[in-house]
Formats: sequence, structure tokens, C-alpha cells
Amino acid sequence: MKLTRYHENDSIIPGVFASETEIFNCTRFGEDWGEAFFENEGLARLAAFIEGEGNSLPKVRAADVRLAPAIARPSKIICIGLNYASHAAEAGMERPSEPVVFFKATTAWTGPNDPIVIPRNSEKTDWEVELAVVIGKRAKYVSEGDALDYIAGYAVHNDYSEREWQLEKGGQWVKGKSADSYAPFGPYLATKDEVGDPNNLNLWLTLNGKKLQDGCTTDFIFNIQHVISYLSEFMTLLPGDVISTGTPAGVGLGFDPPRYLKAGDVVELGIDGLGSQKQTAVKES
Repeated sequence: MKLTRYHENDSIIPGVFASETEIFNCTRFGEDWGEAFFENEGLARLAAFIEGEGNSLPKVRAADVRLAPAIARPSKIICIGLNYASHAAEAGMERPSEPVVFFKATTAWTGPNDPIVIPRNSEKTDWEVELAVVIGKRAKYVSEGDALDYIAGYAVHNDYSEREWQLEKGGQWVKGKSADSYAPFGPYLATKDEVGDPNNLNLWLTLNGKKLQDGCTTDFIFNIQHVISYLSEFMTLLPGDVISTGTPAGVGLGFDPPRYLKAGDVVELGIDGLGSQKQTAVKES
């Protein structure tokens, strides 16, 4: 299944892609795609609901609606830094011996095609196409061998970053990662059966039509199984939590001179089997 959500008047409607172009309105199911849904066998119940009632569900054209984040705001957005060998090299940083872990404020959560808002005092807003993993059940002290059993699905995430705030102001990276609109998520959450090997997916990003990022998750320094097991040693991962697994080479910081977003720029990005996003940059007034 491909779970999504979309705006309708003042509400967000949970949905499932019925085809590449149409979305089932799943209001009748009675739940949003959040922690309680995932924790209580929601994916299995939803699959049975679609199987039994799909023919009678109303549909909308995906092109006619504004997509919301594909799942409800999670309890945590956990990010892994420098997890592609190519990106560590372009950033001039040593290849890490353990995963570099940081958090992103959940108020950055936004739809896949919503504008990227450059904050008032930002001069260095940067892009990062990333594979996001959504946790499907409570995870603590998970072995690498069992790690994939704890996954609900996968999605596209753009880990927008303000490089001055992240790298030049001291302290932790979170303040350079957390501005409003800095976490576009979707267009959908693809369940595990929709995805082959998550450690072998191509991902890309263009800026104003020019491809700047073109990588593959085979370049991971720490694969998904290792990341989930590692994180579960330090914290409980809740159903619906998002783990963003890092970005390949081609971010603005890596150019000479560096390149950063300006108002009017158009960012497009995608991952094999997970769809694509498109954001237009606007400057916060």
C-alpha cells in the first residue's frame, strides 16, 4: 500500500493511493496514520478495509489536491548525518566510526510539495534528499537481524538545513535543521512489500531543472538494519517515528563556492519506487 494524506477545506484526509493518479478517501476507516494506528496493527487492518470496501470508497485525483505529510506528525524525527561516503568526502569530514545522530523539530513537518520557506535571517538554506524509514512497532534493544521487522515503510524526505546555524553557531546541529517547512515528507509512505532492498535504492535531486544529487543507498556507511539497532540501544523508537538516513553528495555546501537557495528556486527530488516531491523557495517576510 501507499499511504498518503491530503488537505480538504480545513481538514487533513487520510488516504491510500488507488492508482498512480487517484487516492481513496479513507475517512470512513476512522483513523489517521499516526502512532496509535501503527501500534495497533493498523496496516493489516487498513489492508483488509481496502480489500473489503475499496470499490465503494470515494476517490480524488492526486493532481487536484494539496498533499499533506504522508503520515501524522511523529513523536521523533531522528536524522543520521554523514551516512554516505560521498557526502562525508564533499563536506571535508572524516568518515564516522559510529552513526552521527541528531534530531529535527517536528514543527518542521510539511507536505511534499509545499513551499520551502527560507527563514528571515537565513543566507545558507541547503537541500538534502534522503530515504526516510518509518517505525511500525515499539523498538528497544533490537538486533540487526530483526531490525527490518520493525519497519512500517519508507518515504522521501528532504532534510533542509541552514548551514550557518548548523555549523557556525556552535552547539548541536538541531537548530540548523528545524525551521518551519524544513521536513517535507511524502508523497506517500510505501509499505515494505512495495519496496525491494532499501539498501539499494537510487535517489536524486534537481535545482531549477539541473540534477545536483544522484546517488544510491548502496553508498550507506551504516545500513538501515545497523541504524535501527544502534538507535534502539539509546532510546525507545515508537510506532510512527521517522528515521532519516542521510544524503548523498551534491548538497549546496559541497560546491566551490557553496550554493544555497534563493527565493524562486525550484527543488525536485525523488527515490525509486517512492515518488517525488517539488518545492518552490519563498523568503519569510
